[in-house]
Amino acid sequence: MEQKEDYTMLARLEEDIKRIKSILVLTEALNKISDIDSLLENILLEARQITGAEAGSIYLTEGNELEFRYVQNDILAVSDPTHTRHLYQNIRIPIDEYSIAGYTAKTRNPVRINDVYHMQEDVPYQFNKSFDRKSDYRTQSMLTVPLITASGELLGVMQLINARDSTGKYVEPFNESDVSYVGFLANNVSVAIEKAKMTREIILRMIHMAELRDPTESAPHVNRVGAYSIEIYQKWARDNGISPNEVLRTKDGLRIAAMLHDVGKVAVTDTILKKPSRLEPGEFDIIKTHCEEGARLFDTSLSGLDQASKEIALSHHEKWDGSGYPRGLEGEQIPLFGRIVAIADVFDALVSTRVYKGPWPEKDAFSYIEQASGSHFWPEAVDSFLSIKEVISAVRKKFPDNGN
Repeated sequence: MEQKEDYTMLARLEEDIKRIKSILVLTEALNKISDIDSLLENILLEARQITGAEAGSIYLTEGNELEFRYVQNDILAVSDPTHTRHLYQNIRIPIDEYSIAGYTAKTRNPVRINDVYHMQEDVPYQFNKSFDRKSDYRTQSMLTVPLITASGELLGVMQLINARDSTGKYVEPFNESDVSYVGFLANNVSVAIEKAKMTREIILRMIHMAELRDPTESAPHVNRVGAYSIEIYQKWARDNGISPNEVLRTKDGLRIAAMLHDVGKVAVTDTILKKPSRLEPGEFDIIKTHCEEGARLFDTSLSGLDQASKEIALSHHEKWDGSGYPRGLEGEQIPLFGRIVAIADVFDALVSTRVYKGPWPEKDAFSYIEQASGSHFWPEAVDSFLSIKEVISAVRKKFPDNGN
């Protein structure tokens, strides 16, 4: 009997060591991710795989609040093709004891609940049922853990939902091992989150520098173009059988590179960039140089991110029929990222205010993209774009101009 117990304990110890080692290897890989949104997606995915959770979300600290930043839900992914629109909700939760996430952030302790609809009466927090009602989803078991740096700074909260049993058929409570492993993961990814947040801040500072020259090159505009590009690529990739791992890797560089698509405009004179009317042909020729000027900014590095940024800066004004600039590339000669960002950039320009025009109604802009399929735009990407109109609209609401 003792031998059997010893064998069981040894097997558990070996399994613990194996899982801890895998988390350490994962942490090393996560530290190589540049984009904060890609990083949060990967962290949440790995935490869900560790625990068998079918869904989850991450909130990051903003002052005295938690800002909703990422969500995954395997059930809605099957039933709702546009479920990624939930990523772009503007939700903030006070760091207090009245919500589950707020309580976890305030106390800095994990919270494990077997069924959020049948919680103990003496707990101070409540479960917000609004998302379940709107999406026809049923949250049951939940594990919420704080994300804390080695120096004690609260970065945010990760929430895992509905642990599945070994068969995958039934929801069960999260267990103590889940609390330990997810807590270990959360502690080890804090450095990666801090680094990715800093990268995003540096990118937005670069954008602000460009905005001082060209008012259209604003933080909301580049955030929208980055998000549109990610969503178009993701839909196209999934429809074409691209592996989930490759999609994750590709998205990391694509978003940031798409945000930098027009950074070459810093080399163009103010009198042209800020002209309050349409450009003359000679002036437009000068504007066209921003593609090569932007590409030159990334010439000195061979990193994947810099190569993607160079590719997009140089090719996002090329057209599928070969009538674009600066090189007159045609069809599949145009790099994949350039084909995608072309749609994202033109659509956002159409629905935005410019000194020489008012914003187009969204439906008219969608129609324009559809009509330009095969001439200006890559038809496959247009099909992907038009199939996620609800997601595109959600992105616009997430990143409005002038805070509106």
